[in-house]
Amino acid sequence: MQADAAGVFDNHRTARLTLTVPERDDLAELYRLYADPQVWRDDPVSRHVDRDQTKAMIDRWRSTWSRDGLGMWVARGTEPATRGRLVGIGGCFVRQGVAWNLGFRLSPAFWGQGYAQEIIRAAVAAAREARTELPLTAYLLEGNSRSQRATERAGLRLVWRGPDAGNPDPDAIRLLYADRDLPPATVKALTDV
Repeated sequence: MQADAAGVFDNHRTARLTLTVPERDDLAELYRLYADPQVWRDDPVSRHVDRDQTKAMIDRWRSTWSRDGLGMWVARGTEPATRGRLVGIGGCFVRQGVAWNLGFRLSPAFWGQGYAQEIIRAAVAAAREARTELPLTAYLLEGNSRSQRATERAGLRLVWRGPDAGNPDPDAIRLLYADRDLPPATVKALTDV
């Protein structure tokens, strides 16, 4: 995978997916994904209730591409049965200036088929090529076993468990995974937000 002249891994292909920078044209499909209660069963506070939330998210994602040279991709199928269909989203962006944050979200129709690992492999490779000095992390809510398993399969391990800062649910527990030991200042920067 090579960055283009601007240093951006903006379009990429995997065995079964095309990964592209989110565009405003993706709004309707991304809103359906982010409004789906099944997708957000483990994290209902993050579910979108209007298109403006999704539009703002797309704008944030696009700004991370400008800032970091990498960000969240829109993942679409390339095989005959899935060609052009939204499989989900995924990628890496620099969180709090101290680490790559790995993220992914799939449409339920594509759960359990290896698509998360396909997106994760592309994201990890791009992040490691773009800024090797940054640790790779994933920030999940406890109880999201599907994401925990995918994160662990990617080689990340649990490095911190504690209250989810800013979550209206006082019982919510945040998990921080990383590909290496993190200094206390990095853990603090990633978990106090």
